[in-house]
Amino acid sequence: MTQKISNDTPPQALDRSDERVKHDEGMFDMVRGFFDRIRSGDLGMLPVAVGLVVISTVFSLLNPVFLAPNNLVNLLFDCATVGVISLGIVCVLLLGEIDLSVGSMSGLASAVVGVLWVNSGWPIAGAIFVALLVGAAVGALYALLYNRLGMPSFVATLAGLLALLGLQLYILGPTGSINLPYASPLVRFGQVMVMPDWVSHTLALLPGLVMIAVGIKNRRRRKAVNLSSRPLGAVVIKAVVLTVALEFAVYYLNLGRGVPWMFGLFVALVIVLNYALTKTKWGRSMFAVGGNREAARRSGINVRRMYMSAFMLCSTLAALGGILAASRLASSSQQAGAGDVNLNAIAAAVIGGTSLFGGRGSAYSALLGIIVIQAISNGLTLLNLSSSLRYMITGAVLAIAVIVDSLARQSRVSHGRA
Repeated sequence: MTQKISNDTPPQALDRSDERVKHDEGMFDMVRGFFDRIRSGDLGMLPVAVGLVVISTVFSLLNPVFLAPNNLVNLLFDCATVGVISLGIVCVLLLGEIDLSVGSMSGLASAVVGVLWVNSGWPIAGAIFVALLVGAAVGALYALLYNRLGMPSFVATLAGLLALLGLQLYILGPTGSINLPYASPLVRFGQVMVMPDWVSHTLALLPGLVMIAVGIKNRRRRKAVNLSSRPLGAVVIKAVVLTVALEFAVYYLNLGRGVPWMFGLFVALVIVLNYALTKTKWGRSMFAVGGNREAARRSGINVRRMYMSAFMLCSTLAALGGILAASRLASSSQQAGAGDVNLNAIAAAVIGGTSLFGGRGSAYSALLGIIVIQAISNGLTLLNLSSSLRYMITGAVLAIAVIVDSLARQSRVSHGRA
C-alpha cells in the first residue's frame, strides 16, 4: 500500500516513515537470510540443537528423573571433564587434522598430578603446572613431526596414544592407582563446589548485555561508513530471549545443588577460545589454513606456526581435562583417559558442528556436542540399560552428524559458498 504524500507533510515525518520502512525491511531480510543460509547448507548449530531437544524429550518421557535439577547438575559436572578435551579437538579439526592421543594425554596428566602431589609432596599448583607443561610439550612434538617430517597427524598421534599410555602406566607403578585427598580444594572443585545463587544469576545476565553492547557498537561503526547494519530491535530481541533462557536454566539448576564451578570454568574456556577464533588474527588464520592451506601460505600466513599452536593447545587442554577428571574421581589411576574418553572428545566436536574437512567450526560446538553425548549416557544409565547401547547410539549420532556435515558441504559447493 503506497503512502500518499502531500505538500504539507513535514520532512521529519517523511524521515521517520523511511526509517520504519528500512527497519521492517531489515527484519524481513534477517529472517529471509536465515532460511537462505539453511537452504545453502550453512546449518550452523541448528542440527545439534534440534537433536538435543529430541533427546531430552525422549528421556524425560521414559524417566522423569532425567530432567530433575540434581541430575542435570551431575550431568554438567561430567560434561566439563571431556568437554575441555573436546575444546582442544576443535582446534586441530579446524585445520583438517586430528589428535587421537587426547585420551592418553589426559590420563598421563592425571598421573603426573597424582605422583608429584601425593607421592612426592609437591604443592598442588606446581604439580598442575608440570602436567600442563607436559601437555604443551607433547603437542609441540606432534607439530614438529608434521611440519618438519611431513608425518600425518593420524599416524603421529596414534603413535603418541600408545607411548603416552605406556608412560602413564610406568609412572603410576605397580599399584596402578593413587587416591587424591578428598578434602583438598582440587577434589572439592570437581565434586561439590557450586556457585552461589547470586553469582550464577549475575553471570547469566552478562551474555545478553554483551550482545546488546556489541550490537550497538557495530551499528555505530557501520553507520559511520554508510554501511547497512542489523536492526537494533532484532539484536535486543535476541539478547532478551537468550537472557530469559539462561536465567531460567540457572533458576532451575539452583532448585538442586546449583551451577558447578567446574562447568563454569569450561564455559569460560569456550568463550575465550571463541573470541580468539572470531576476533583475532590468529583465529582468522586458523580458518584460512583449514580452508585452503596453500592459499593461506601464499597470502603470508605462517602455516607452520598455526599447526604448532593448534597441536600445543589441543594437548594442553587434554592435560587440563585429565586434571579435572582426576578431581572428579578423586584418584589418578590406570583407567584414567581410557575407555571412551578419546572417542567422546572427538565425537563431541563433530556432533557439535565442527567439520572434519577443516575450515568450519566453532568453540561452542564442543559445548553443545558434549552435552548431547552426556545426555545420551546419563539417560541410558537412568533406564538401567547396558553400556553397549550407549556406544551404539553415540556411534549412530556421530554418523548422522558426519552425514549432515557432508550433505551441507555439498550444498555449499553447489551454491558457491564452500
